[in-house]
Amino acid sequence: MVETGNHNHHHHPPSHPMPPAAAARPLGSSIGPNFPPAEQLLQLHYCIHSNPSWFQTAVLGFQHFIVMLGTTLMIATALVPQMGGSNGDKARVIQTLLFMSGINTLLQTWFGTRLPTVMGPSFAYVISVFSIINDFRDGDFINQHERFTHTIRAIQGSLIVSSFIGILLGYGKAWGKLTRHFSPIVIVPAVCVVGLGLFARGFPQLANCVQIGLPMLILLVIAQQHLQRIHSVTQPMLERYALLVCIAIVWAFAAILTVAGAYNNARQQTQSSCRTDRSFLMTSASWIRIPYPFQWGTPIFRASHVFGMMGAALVSSAESTGTFYAAARLSGATSPPDHVLSRSIGLQGIGQLVEGIFGSLVGTSASVENVGLLGLTRVGSRRVVQISTAFMLFFSIFGKFGAFFASIPLPIFAAIYCILYGIVAATGISFMQFTNNNSLRNIYVLGVSLFLGISIPQYFVMNTDMAGHGPVRTGGGWFNDILNTIFSSPPTVALIVGTILDNTLEARRSVEDRGLPWFVHFQRRNGDSRNGEFYNYPLRISEYIPTRFL
Repeated sequence: MVETGNHNHHHHPPSHPMPPAAAARPLGSSIGPNFPPAEQLLQLHYCIHSNPSWFQTAVLGFQHFIVMLGTTLMIATALVPQMGGSNGDKARVIQTLLFMSGINTLLQTWFGTRLPTVMGPSFAYVISVFSIINDFRDGDFINQHERFTHTIRAIQGSLIVSSFIGILLGYGKAWGKLTRHFSPIVIVPAVCVVGLGLFARGFPQLANCVQIGLPMLILLVIAQQHLQRIHSVTQPMLERYALLVCIAIVWAFAAILTVAGAYNNARQQTQSSCRTDRSFLMTSASWIRIPYPFQWGTPIFRASHVFGMMGAALVSSAESTGTFYAAARLSGATSPPDHVLSRSIGLQGIGQLVEGIFGSLVGTSASVENVGLLGLTRVGSRRVVQISTAFMLFFSIFGKFGAFFASIPLPIFAAIYCILYGIVAATGISFMQFTNNNSLRNIYVLGVSLFLGISIPQYFVMNTDMAGHGPVRTGGGWFNDILNTIFSSPPTVALIVGTILDNTLEARRSVEDRGLPWFVHFQRRNGDSRNGEFYNYPLRISEYIPTRFL
């Protein structure tokens, strides 16, 4: 047989052409979706200048008051007994702290940063106050009340004189010039440790009474995050008000345990943390009392106390600055310009001066927990925070009503802070989107700043005794107080380390990696058109204020 094949056949193209070979993907490129940087959070229900209804505003404002009350109680409970004060003295101190918090919050939201930040009592002053307490512990006093009065008068004097640190730094524009050296690489660790650095006021405080602290933490997560997804009607209600509902439930549970005698045989510390009748404020607080200037007597001025308090004033300025950046992010505003940060620190100094005149126990700074509440409720309205000051002032004057809420056990507040501080810390991480996350130089600066910002203060705290003496122990007590206070503050250490490293390690060659092309517009007064929208004074009063105070 002859083979019938065509040896000169032609190759015809297939009916479905093969797709061209895919281009090789660059090594290290992304496979999944890319999320572009967002200068403002888009998931907020109300931003800085949008407002809920008046009823919702009032309830949310009351919620801010409850959140800041926890820190007020912690500070008063820790310091007043050490000063020799009675339960009545403690009640008056709490009333004064609430009164000054209300005044300073109004001032800041009107003439300071204009961000929705509550100005609450600051732990930054505790070391300096302990040093003053220790100086008078063995003094020759007739009784403990006289020692308390003498001690708080000395605190008054040191608050008054050291307040000029903030006033000069702020209105002298020095603080604003310092913030021009910040980049997102510096802001990330500073804001992160504003939240993370307060870990001792979270679960360690909660663990003082696990029976009510842990149920509060679990119930808040379930109610505020999971139950809101059951129905669309429940979502806005639980998202905004679950915190108050959970507090009421666990507080009632703690009261039942107290009445039932669950803690009758427990050790003293457990009873103080768990029982709802251990504050002793209901019986000692006055029905009506308005704090007034020099209510404890004439201030006492001593140089060693003043220098120590100056360190606390510097620390509170640094901590407030990090908190302001977080508040701007969680309220839908742009990052505050340098002139806004300057005037806010100057106004904080004026607030400290007024606190010294009125006899407050410590100075105030921006409340971290209340900024976290902005993110938890997704309500960043300035008006809500301003309305919260009405509750602060009301309960500071009508002491019996304030004492009722002061009976909430501290572990309940600690459970809340576990969540709120975490939100603020995560807000700091969100600033990384404006930088080159793959830069090893940035990773180095971030890592060292974060670690030292937590590790160094932890060393200072662990080596500070009950008398307020830290690891720095030279012949000059005032010098010791300044350094011990500064290096016991995580945000202050993170700002110092981050600013030095970021501005000395290839700073000029890494301008884009550091995120400066994005950030520098917000640092200038007119760098971004939205700066005026968020930070200008209300009612055109800037036309009548000297330029230095704008």
